[in-house]
Amino acid sequence: MTKVDFYTGSEDKLRTACQLSHKAMQNGLRVLLHAPDEATADKLDQLLWHYPPTAFMPHCHSHEADAATLPVVIGRDEAFPHSELLISLHNACLPFFSRFERVIEIVSQDDADAKLGRERYVFYKDRGYELRHFDLRKT
Repeated sequence: MTKVDFYTGSEDKLRTACQLSHKAMQNGLRVLLHAPDEATADKLDQLLWHYPPTAFMPHCHSHEADAATLPVVIGRDEAFPHSELLISLHNACLPFFSRFERVIEIVSQDDADAKLGRERYVFYKDRGYELRHFDLRKT
């Protein structure tokens, strides 16, 4: 069954997504960063070219030919090359999340985003998914 991790209190959700992607990649996991729109996908792409500043994180968009071989993929649809780790940048649970071994939900410090994050948490909890919570304000 899919395991779900919530990272709350993020100052910048896209940078947090990059940090978590880098950590996952270092641990041998393949990551799908799922963006809600093209603008967010493009911002992620730009950030990943410069994150971390002292290394390179190989990545591409899910529709590109190299998607099946690269450790980090940016997607906007249901075409994904693996089912290891999904990092969602959406305000609602994705309908295909259960195809993944692990899902990460990132919640910002914004009150409206925190409310939506709590709704997603309840959604997963009510369906019996294993949940973990990490408060980024404490690190």
